[in-house]
Order: sequence, then structure tokens, then C-alpha cells
Amino acid sequence: MKTLYLRNVPDEVGAALEELARRESMSVSAVAVRELQAAVAFRANADLLWNQPTVEVSLDDVVEAVRSGRDR
Repeated sequence: MKTLYLRNVPDEVGAALEELARRESMSVSAVAVRELQAAVAFRANADLLWNQPTVEVSLDDVVEAVRSGRDR
């Protein structure tokens, strides 16, 4: 497992992490790791979505396919 030491953390970010940690009865380190994991997952999902090929499918075709699947 990697250990990170962060420098130049703005005061308001440090205070926000401390407040989150206090409210959730967690350590600041645990909250920071959780928030970093969420940020990385968000970025990975955004990258995945933006790198998808363009598919020309009309909304009507999608609705028709869903309805036909329900009618089985």
C-alpha cells in the first residue's frame, strides 16, 4: 500500500476534511483516502464515457427495443 504525504494543502481543504472526519467519526487520513478514491473513480468513469464511439441510434429505436423486450 502506498503512503502519500501532501504538501501545500489549502487551509479550507484541511478544515473541511477535519470537519468531515469529525462528523463521521473517522480519521482525517481515512476521509482523505475515501475522497481520493471517489475522485479517481469519477475521473475514470468520465474518461470511459468520453472515449466511447459515437453510435447513431435514435431515441425512438431505443424506446421500441425496450417495449418489445417487455412484451415478450
